[in-house]
Amino acid sequence: QMKPLIGSRIEMLLSPLDEFGFFITWKSDGKVQSLNHICDPKILSSFEAAGKKEEELEGCVICVCSGTDLVNLSFMYMVADSPDTKWTEGLRSVIHNFRANNVCPMTCLKKHITRTFASGKTEKGIFQALKELGLPSGKNDEIEHTAFPFDIFYALTQKICPHDLLCHCVLQNQRDPRLNEILFPFYDPKRAMQIIEKYERDPDLKKKGRMSSDGFCRYLMSDENAPVFLDCLELYQDMEQPLAHYFIASSHNTYLNGRQFGGKSSVEMYRQVLLSGCRCVELDCWDGKGEDQEPIITHGKAMCTDILFKDVISAIRETAFVTSEYPVILSFENHCSKPQQYKMARYCEEIFGEYLLRHPLEGFPVEAGRPLPSPNDLKRKILIKNKRLKPEVEQKQLESFKKHMEAGETNTPAILLGAETEEDVENGECTGETTDDEEALIASYTYVGATTNIHPYLSAMVNYAQPVKFQSFDVAEERNIHHNMSSFNESVGLGYLKTNAIEFVNYNKRQMSRIYPKGGRVDSSNYMPQIFWNAGCQMVSLNYQTPDLAMQLNQGKYEYNGSCGYLLKPDFMRRSDRMFDPFSETPVDGVIAATCSVQVFSGQFLSDKKIGTYVEVDMYGLPTDTIRKEFRTRMVMNNGLNPAYNEEPFVFRKVILPDLAVLRIAVYDDNNKLIGQRILPLEGLQAGYRHISLRNEGNKPLSLPTVFCNIVLKTYVPEGFGAIVDALSDPKKFLSIAEKRADQMRALGIETSDIADVPNESSKNDKKGKVNANVKTNVTPQTSSDPAQSSKSAQNNTTETKKDTNTLVPHVNIDDLKQMKVRLDCTIMQKSHCSQVDKMIALHDKEKQTQEKLLEKAIKKRGENNCLELKKETESKVENLTTDHKAKVKDITAQHTKEWSEMINSHSSIEQDMKDIHVVQQCENLKKLLSGVQEQQTLSLKLIHERQSKEMRANQAKTSMENSKAISQDKTIKNKAERERRVRELNSSNTKKFLEERKRVGVLSSTNSNAVTLSR
Repeated sequence: QMKPLIGSRIEMLLSPLDEFGFFITWKSDGKVQSLNHICDPKILSSFEAAGKKEEELEGCVICVCSGTDLVNLSFMYMVADSPDTKWTEGLRSVIHNFRANNVCPMTCLKKHITRTFASGKTEKGIFQALKELGLPSGKNDEIEHTAFPFDIFYALTQKICPHDLLCHCVLQNQRDPRLNEILFPFYDPKRAMQIIEKYERDPDLKKKGRMSSDGFCRYLMSDENAPVFLDCLELYQDMEQPLAHYFIASSHNTYLNGRQFGGKSSVEMYRQVLLSGCRCVELDCWDGKGEDQEPIITHGKAMCTDILFKDVISAIRETAFVTSEYPVILSFENHCSKPQQYKMARYCEEIFGEYLLRHPLEGFPVEAGRPLPSPNDLKRKILIKNKRLKPEVEQKQLESFKKHMEAGETNTPAILLGAETEEDVENGECTGETTDDEEALIASYTYVGATTNIHPYLSAMVNYAQPVKFQSFDVAEERNIHHNMSSFNESVGLGYLKTNAIEFVNYNKRQMSRIYPKGGRVDSSNYMPQIFWNAGCQMVSLNYQTPDLAMQLNQGKYEYNGSCGYLLKPDFMRRSDRMFDPFSETPVDGVIAATCSVQVFSGQFLSDKKIGTYVEVDMYGLPTDTIRKEFRTRMVMNNGLNPAYNEEPFVFRKVILPDLAVLRIAVYDDNNKLIGQRILPLEGLQAGYRHISLRNEGNKPLSLPTVFCNIVLKTYVPEGFGAIVDALSDPKKFLSIAEKRADQMRALGIETSDIADVPNESSKNDKKGKVNANVKTNVTPQTSSDPAQSSKSAQNNTTETKKDTNTLVPHVNIDDLKQMKVRLDCTIMQKSHCSQVDKMIALHDKEKQTQEKLLEKAIKKRGENNCLELKKETESKVENLTTDHKAKVKDITAQHTKEWSEMINSHSSIEQDMKDIHVVQQCENLKKLLSGVQEQQTLSLKLIHERQSKEMRANQAKTSMENSKAISQDKTIKNKAERERRVRELNSSNTKKFLEERKRVGVLSSTNSNAVTLSR
């Protein structure tokens, strides 16, 4: 990995490569050194002593980072004579060459020709091999460099780790049988001669067109027999699809190089993660506490160290598009106050420059229903994922902000936006409390969400990755906003997968989702990403600093497509007209299931120690495809150099979705410690005998360790259909066998016309359950030779009849009746009548009370004796009100009675009409039921007739063969003519008897059919 550097540490004059491009060498103080021996001396003073200034070194210095993983790195600094020296591009083309991680075993041998072999099996084996090659073989002997060329070195490795295989066996299997023979033709003699010419070292065998075992081993260890199609390692997928149609390599808490609590933050992690192909990195942004008030990146309130935001932005600018030109997404977890958010936005604008996508692309507006742009459209662009203000709020605040800026106000953000809310201030603080008890700190830790008070200048930079709070899949589908995305921690994501798996897949067809580890993973461990890939989640974020199994799967998967960080999802995960269940246990429509078999033969150069080793073979994919910890070889003790396992094949019989499945081959020692592993996606896996070069835990290539195995890939064939598939693949062979058997039967006196066309035994056995399930009928014992079967059929028929009845006549419960129009009409009318009466009574009572209150007031004011006339007048009015009320009640009661009677009569008429219609429907349904039962009975009788006919013909053939055999073995027949006559008589008798039996069976079948018709 390389990064440009400003400011020098060490001067190097030249950095040439060896002839194969394996090692970087240079001259320092007149001595040639290699990458493995460089140190980092601080000799800046030597430049000053030479009269050079530090400013002169700008543009001349690069830093080469090396290490076994992304965390444990060593740095080497080199200085060119002038900025015009164009060596950086050349070195990068070598370092970031994806083919370098997939070189063949022969190339690895060339790279390590000078490596010595320690004791593997026994030291005597090494010494004996040296002796057989005519080389010094003593413990203290030395071999001259000129006497040890590569050919001698290769011969030594073949004696230490021999390959015993037959050429014809390999050539029959060194090919995927699923490949089209026209597009991928078999090797012809011309191609075979090319292989011999290239790999055979014996000129005499070349002339004869033959290959020795040595030449054949060279061929097996060449690039032509790589375990994966090398085309898959290049950029080969369609990159014009919307962004949501790709898996995107994503990192979680990118700044950490260790634990989530008390861990160290590092700017270098961003460089290494981006250079490894990651396209989405996370930045947890907080307010800086120093005098400069610079935004920082850290894991808030978790006692982690912090780094400057602007340093991270600079590192991203340097390395974003070194290994891939496709877009980088910056996932901001923003806890900053608005003034520092403005600083963040300005740093992004100034440092990223034209790389920053500030506005939506022409033709891809951020509107509902509009798809996202493609990776090709966003080449060399950096996208910011941050919460965004509502458009009208953002526009208003942005205009106000610009006015203040034009006025030259220094404290513009604070003046414009005012003080933060208490919640936002709390979110922006990073506590300075410390504790010695880490467990207590972890227990008291609570996640602090990002601020929702966003500066409009930063908000305006967000376009195609706008995070929103997830509400439901239905709401997201209704809104149909493709540029909205949501993040889920692994537990929440698993919950949605458990309850809404298909909806989750459909959601990911339209817009992006991001999965991140749950907060309990304080050790920065990773969850298994496969289940979220199965659901089509684009950004399955992992802790890149932890080289565990999950990270190995991630790196192995994204090694395809040129390690660009984008992988196109399968067709059924992108099309809206296709439905996919990630928990499906049956083959997906349009996808051909596969069978994968791996047979492990041996290992080569696994370790230079006397240790025991074994190999595990696992499959990861859909839940039904995943097989873990089931297939492992035996332990080979005390041999880490060339253990021979010679195991039976490990068969993954049914892989229903090969596009998402990956194969993992891992080698462990006798202490269950990983020696090496390799992740191989099934999509680009090559069948045949292959040397699998192993990787370390961080997915970096190991030099020499390989596993030699045979990989077989086939189309999955269900049980019982093997013979049919064989016949379809080679019909000539199948027909020749059938014709041969027919000739043999003819020799026994069986005519071709007597042989019925029946399915083969395997097909019969496979379909037996289906026939029994479909044949359901009521027949009498006399119509079948198997009463038990008839009883079972009758029982099945009764069950199906009930099911059909439930289907044709739907069940109606009381709740449904309550919703019917008739009942609703009655209820509405009853409520209306009651309401009218109640209103009338209330009106009457109110008027009566009004008169009585007026009388009471008058009595209180003038006295009772002065209100006698008023009292009589009031009593008269109340009496008149009562009389009028009774008359009105009587009239409305009569009206209600009339309306109710009319409604009842109307309902009765409707009820009668419905009964008539129901009778007609009932008759039609009964006819359908009877017709269905009759068809089933007819089918059952037909099958019984066919079975009886088959049994009869088999018995007839058996009788004819036995009689013919008896005649041929009858010693009383002395001459040939007599024997032929007896045979003719027997054939004539059998023919008559057989015809009568067939006639009887035919009549019986006809009678049964008529009986079924009559019963109908």
